[in-house]
Amino acid sequence: MSWEKQNPAMRLVIQRVNWASVTVAGECCESIGQGLLVLVGVAPGDGPEDIQWLSQKLDRMRIFRDDAGKMNLSRRDIEGELLLVSQFTLFASTKKGNRPSFTESAGPDEGKACFNAFVKSMETLCPGKVQTGVFGADMTVSLENQGPVTIVMDSRDRK
Repeated sequence: MSWEKQNPAMRLVIQRVNWASVTVAGECCESIGQGLLVLVGVAPGDGPEDIQWLSQKLDRMRIFRDDAGKMNLSRRDIEGELLLVSQFTLFASTKKGNRPSFTESAGPDEGKACFNAFVKSMETLCPGKVQTGVFGADMTVSLENQGPVTIVMDSRDRK
């Protein structure tokens, strides 16, 4: 058994944006203004502890500029919005061959349940500020990255 399977880890790719949107089948589903676009990957076995830890960290992460130009403000401080998009490809394995393997990602049912629980957790922390993509859909994600600032968080890495 691999280390990843023994120690599941929910993974976030966080992008500070001026705006972001998700389109499915040519129609805009959701969009946000200034805030965070968050790609969410779920591994087998991820659960409430992973969701709670990542939700708290994401809500308090100080990656927006203050008046002095330093990254010192959180999404909460600037009243920014969140666009959460499920993305199983965050656990792609490229060790063998040229076609990625996605066996380290949670299956559709487990992934959807965990993603939805993460969304609910963020909605509790950020009422009225959370939008989502469509789980399992072929989406087009558009954004204007501010900075650019892109941060990867893994629920296993709690140092």
